Amino acid sequence: MALTQMALDSLDFDATVALAETVAPHVDILEIGTPCIKHNGIKLLETLKAKFPNNLILVDLKTMDAGEYEAEPFYKAGADICTVLGASGIATIKGVIAAAKKYGKECQVDMINVDDKESLAKEAVAAGADIIGVHTGLDAQAAGHTPFADLAAIAALNTGAKISVAGGVKAATAQEVKDAGAAIIVAGAAIYGAADPAAAASEITAIAH
Repeated sequence: MALTQMALDSLDFDATVALAETVAPHVDILEIGTPCIKHNGIKLLETLKAKFPNNLILVDLKTMDAGEYEAEPFYKAGADICTVLGASGIATIKGVIAAAKKYGKECQVDMINVDDKESLAKEAVAAGADIIGVHTGLDAQAAGHTPFADLAAIAALNTGAKISVAGGVKAATAQEVKDAGAAIIVAGAAIYGAADPAAAASEITAIAH
């Protein structure tokens, strides 16, 4: 079984909450996307946590420096998972892990733009990272890249950490992602761009579970 994660990428506070209300019953994790959390701040996290107690909340901070200092307020406010960029280096990653452990939560290391993903994944998991994020960003997707090769390489390491996969995943590819070793399947546009976001979320979750 894999978990499904919905990326909330709108900048509009009310639109984000409204979309979350539509999809929350049909996904496991609500992700506050990086532009969304930068624009709306911790108040949005507090609002979503209060409204959707049955969902895990991931805050996609993509922390690059001051790991513990930046992440701690979000864990304290209810985030279940925060992300740190693998490219930030192990010291910053360890800071976010420390904040996560303090609150009994999880740290996800985002492998976007990391050259040696295998080495960093092993180092991060050894330091206590819970989730490795195989992430093909929007700009890379536009250039034709997909997360499958990276997913295969990380899965082959058998680190014991969960693997999250993001980057253009949709119902048609969800089974392939799951079979390749993903524990968390992230969908954004495939859900919020659908005519019926709730139905689209349900379809992907049915495959994941």
